Amino acid sequence: MSHEMAIAVYRSLLRSTRIAFRGDTRMLSAARLEVRKNFENNRGLATGSEEYSKQITHAEEVAKFLRENVVQGEAVDTEGSYKLNIHEHTERGDNEDIKKGKGNTLAGTKCCSA
Repeated sequence: MSHEMAIAVYRSLLRSTRIAFRGDTRMLSAARLEVRKNFENNRGLATGSEEYSKQITHAEEVAKFLRENVVQGEAVDTEGSYKLNIHEHTERGDNEDIKKGKGNTLAGTKCCSA
């Protein structure tokens, strides 16, 4: 993997933060600072090394996760209702795996109950 690949992934991460945190300047700024910090910390990695490849792969996964799985909500009343910022990149599914109880789910149990 090349230096150009790292730049492309960096830009992809910045785009993903813009999508995930649109309208929330505090979180957007914090996320962008974190991205920059992590890339600066890994600046010395040798291009083509195993660690370099692992970091590029990790950055790609984080960008995808931010784009598809992070949804922000805003409280709309004092009764606990929220307006969610769901966008065209948000992953949507039918939750069939959760309904069937496959994988590491809490199927059959109540979450967050007192």
